[in-house]
Amino acid sequence: MSEQDVTVGQLLLAEYESIKDEQKARIGFRDNLLYVTLTVVAAVIAAAAQAKRAEMLLALPPVCVVLGWTYLVNDEKISAIGRYVREELGPRLAELASPGTGSTAFGWETAHRGDARRASRKRLQLAVDLMAFCVVPLAALAVFWVDPGGQPLLVVLSGVEALTVVGLGAQVVVYAKS
Repeated sequence: MSEQDVTVGQLLLAEYESIKDEQKARIGFRDNLLYVTLTVVAAVIAAAAQAKRAEMLLALPPVCVVLGWTYLVNDEKISAIGRYVREELGPRLAELASPGTGSTAFGWETAHRGDARRASRKRLQLAVDLMAFCVVPLAALAVFWVDPGGQPLLVVLSGVEALTVVGLGAQVVVYAKS
């Protein structure tokens, strides 16, 4: 074997570095989606209030659903990467390093999940996600619904938007349980 040959261990470490880079990028993107959502919400509410036009609030549900779904998909991929490292990559690398010893690699991938406050943080994150992506657009729809003089077509559209937001909320809860 020459010095230029690549070992399985080197390939696994390169894969680890690559997927951790992807995970890091996805975390940054996901976290920025919350800030984008807050900015859009503030802008739409300010514009609707200034124009005194409640129908402008109908822009919030589709925007929140698109941003919320993108947030959710990225969050799931972040978790999938962690799961892959814990369940596949780490054990394969540990077996190469110390065959038959049962040693582990990438211990942080498992250790941080054992934190006593992890469950409460996950519940709080679920509440934040639901608030940002579901409660806010549903509140905007409620304001639209109580405003007198809603056009029938916009009322129908708002009903469809409400169902879409509720569907997203259900997916947020389902993904939070996994």
